[in-house]
Amino acid sequence: MQYKYGNYKANDALPKGQYEVDVLIVGAGFTGLTAAREIMRDTPEKTVMAVDATEIGFGASGRNGGFNMTLFGMEPETTVMRWGKSKTQEAQNYMQQAVAYVHDLVERENLDSDYEHTVMWRVAYSESQEKRLKKTYDLLTSLAKPNSYEFYDQSKVREKLNAPQVRAAIFEPETGILDPCKHVRAIKQLAETAGAKIYENTAVVDIRRDSDGTIVKTNQSTIHAKKLILATNAWSHTLAGPKKIRNRQRPAWTYQIVSEPLTEEEWQTLGWQDRMSIEDNRQFVHYLRITKCGRIAIGGGDIAYEYGKEMDKWHDPKIWQALEDHFHWLFPTLKHKKVHYKWGGVVSANFDMVPEIGFIGDENIIYSSGCIGHGVSLTQLNGRLIADLISGIDSDISKFWIVDRKALPMPPGCWFANRRQAGFGHNFTKQLYYC
Repeated sequence: MQYKYGNYKANDALPKGQYEVDVLIVGAGFTGLTAAREIMRDTPEKTVMAVDATEIGFGASGRNGGFNMTLFGMEPETTVMRWGKSKTQEAQNYMQQAVAYVHDLVERENLDSDYEHTVMWRVAYSESQEKRLKKTYDLLTSLAKPNSYEFYDQSKVREKLNAPQVRAAIFEPETGILDPCKHVRAIKQLAETAGAKIYENTAVVDIRRDSDGTIVKTNQSTIHAKKLILATNAWSHTLAGPKKIRNRQRPAWTYQIVSEPLTEEEWQTLGWQDRMSIEDNRQFVHYLRITKCGRIAIGGGDIAYEYGKEMDKWHDPKIWQALEDHFHWLFPTLKHKKVHYKWGGVVSANFDMVPEIGFIGDENIIYSSGCIGHGVSLTQLNGRLIADLISGIDSDISKFWIVDRKALPMPPGCWFANRRQAGFGHNFTKQLYYC
């Protein structure tokens, strides 16, 4: 279960003792590490500590599909239905800002993230899917700034990609792809350089309020924090302490495979010259991207549910096989290609399918959850937003309506009423291979 990526030495666990900090962050993924760095940059006089129960990026941040994308929540249609067009448009603007935030960070800091600012396609395979895709395109163009999207019919698709099953695509230019495991480790370095202290393999066993902040206990230490950030996402229901954090979301497991490298001739036959990321618009979506080392990564399809706290659904041979079958169906010229790597990861999903940043009690405890599998860009800008809340900065993003929204809690003992819901995109999967 403790998957490794390359040569990495985790930071030491928090030593035994008593500690006092201005800000404690539980969970060292994209959200927690970004918040740590940004708080230190805003207020370098503060003491900021981040702890993670395993290694940084072990959860969603190291295990996702690597899409720097603008999709918010489940689908724009779902958000419009639940929250209205005005808030959906605000969410679209936030996500475009989130993509730019990640892109700018990689370029400005020269991060080793294998980042490519390519384009993205959302594709349809059947006539009914194409009709639905056209409706999504019409909605997206009504929400986003001009020239954010273009609709490709099959003739245009075939100019760009040799995939005969694809009938149509929504083309989105301002997106990117990256290696999430490399990226989260690069953000860790930024946070430490800014002055944050990060401890790995340090599990939190209790969280209690006191008159001057919060007392957090680990296996061998006690931390008194004036401000607490719970950035545990899909693991939030496993935390001891305030009940509210345990009923905000539930985990859904999703899976990914990676092909053996393609030859130069195979790439030419495929025609995938624009190196666009691809997502289909089926109920249980599939998504694909090209790696720096010339492989094709594909994930999605069916999902597995976690009803308790075991968090052990890392493997599912049936879903892996279904992904391989889909890969060969989509690219018939690659039917001979083998799968070299496969794994699973977990998505944080909440009841009303929209991300949430909230408070427990007063504003001294902040939590974030429910990215629905579309969190690479979202979680990082959320980290900046949380830093604004901690530092008391009245910014445009700190007013975003997901902050302290009236979210629907999970019913007791229920995972979406034990029914399969719409599919989750961009699974949080850990990259297990070197290019």
